[in-house]
Amino acid sequence: MSVQVPPMALTSHLVSLSTPVPYEAAISHKFLVDAANLNLPHDRLAFWLSQDRIYAGQAYPRFIAQLITKIPLDSTDGKIRDRSRRTLQVLVACLDNIVREVNFFEDTAKKYDLDIGGVKEGEGQIWLERKATRDYTAEMARIASLGSLEDGLIFLWAMEKVYLDAWTTVSSALCAKPVSDLDKTGRALRDLSYSWSSANPDFLAFVNNIGVLVDEYLIPAFRDVLQGKGNEHADIIITRAEQIWARVVELEAEFWPAVNEEEVMRIPRLDPVEQ
Repeated sequence: MSVQVPPMALTSHLVSLSTPVPYEAAISHKFLVDAANLNLPHDRLAFWLSQDRIYAGQAYPRFIAQLITKIPLDSTDGKIRDRSRRTLQVLVACLDNIVREVNFFEDTAKKYDLDIGGVKEGEGQIWLERKATRDYTAEMARIASLGSLEDGLIFLWAMEKVYLDAWTTVSSALCAKPVSDLDKTGRALRDLSYSWSSANPDFLAFVNNIGVLVDEYLIPAFRDVLQGKGNEHADIIITRAEQIWARVVELEAEFWPAVNEEEVMRIPRLDPVEQ
């Protein structure tokens, strides 16, 4: 007996939704428009990268680690055990990627003189952590600790999908510009945006692999919803998926710094008091 596959994958369905905060607000924010047009101030890029470094270096590894603990690796069902092992492979790849990404942040910052480490040379100041950064990392922690494995995978895919779409537009615009038009901010943006765009086959495959996994986990519930079977449990699962998608879109839209925000987000660094 063949398995009936939904005419639309869940991930495609989620992207097609009209969310309270429009998807365009997350992938076409003014920060990104300015980046694509080479109008982004150097300090604003550094400020954003400092926030993304908090997300990547602290929140993301904890998020992935908690998802790994939810994988039913000891299942006696062969199909579930096989899927669990593939899930583990994907999540371990996430950890490998984030280690490379944090190193990439630091290498790019040094190469293009981007202050992401907290202290601005000679000024004794540090970047403040944005409320949007705290909100994002808090939601990651909530989903990872209180949500199901499926919830966490949807959240993971949504984060990576928005990132891919946002930076693909920037990368396409910058690749069309002559290298001579790029100052050090533009060159940094070119390197950063390529890494997270569809032009980078490794990152594109990474995001797609997570999406395939999400669709595999959610096929039974999504099929029941599409067929109107009145399966209350399936309705709850898909509704939660839609809510998670909408929340990630909202968080991503808020994560991009506003115009001139970097000018008020430094405070004096307090040195430890000597005993």
